[in-house]
Amino acid sequence: MRSLKLSFTIVLISLSGMSMAVDETTDFQSDISQIPFNATDYVMGAGHNVIFDNGPIINSSGSGVGGADESILQDISLGMSTLGIGHFPGLNLRVSDEFIISENNTTISTIQFFAYQTNETASTITAINVRIWDGPPGQTGSQVVFGDTSTNRIISTQYSNINRLVELDSGLSNDRQIAVSEVLIDQEFNIGTYWLDWQSSGSGTSGPWVPPVSIVGVTSTGNALQSADDGMTFQPVLDSGTNTPLGLPFVITGTLPPPIVVPTLGVNGWLLLSLIILLATRAFRRNCHSQ
Repeated sequence: MRSLKLSFTIVLISLSGMSMAVDETTDFQSDISQIPFNATDYVMGAGHNVIFDNGPIINSSGSGVGGADESILQDISLGMSTLGIGHFPGLNLRVSDEFIISENNTTISTIQFFAYQTNETASTITAINVRIWDGPPGQTGSQVVFGDTSTNRIISTQYSNINRLVELDSGLSNDRQIAVSEVLIDQEFNIGTYWLDWQSSGSGTSGPWVPPVSIVGVTSTGNALQSADDGMTFQPVLDSGTNTPLGLPFVITGTLPPPIVVPTLGVNGWLLLSLIILLATRAFRRNCHSQ
């Protein structure tokens, strides 16, 4: 059955007047494959405070080669076709998605991005540049408040123990090993809705590709954008099979502002307060009697 499957590494399709590079699969198999889905989240490292998570990519836990988790494209069950979204400099591709800061004086320490290069052993990611906007990128009024399109901010990269694949390849393929790469931000932000805009490079020949947010039984997973002109203009990221909007995974870590300290009274404080109230009450009564 797998011989009936045609896999295209790069497919250029026209969406809203713009060519979008996606890693796409076309599968002529009509049989429905039953796959055990158990959605989980992956967070790299320890000691980080996660302040924003843009969605899961694992929708089948432990079912992959060697017990790896899997990010399964629901191509048979839902008719989806997009395995990954291109965001590499060779075609001037960038991707973008939004996040929310809910408290003033919140420090973003790092951001973890996910990407794969087909037929490579992860991680092969070598560079990531990123910008943060105060509104949708490329739109009038939106400004870049952090970053640029040239500085490599990556501080670590490793195999995430997640593989991206189609339904019939579950448990059989690790051709698309997803890397998780951490970039340094170390910047304070106030309450608001912001947009990330990033690009990755790798030592492999394919991509890098961002695996979309993957949720069992769901085709619309977000409102990500892609640019094919190095970040000048952006268009929605749509699955090429269902034409539904997709989200892109990333995890933001950092620190929230310290909570407001409310003074508390100890035993001595309560005794003093009681004495003050007693003296004030007596003074009030004397004043009333004198009138």
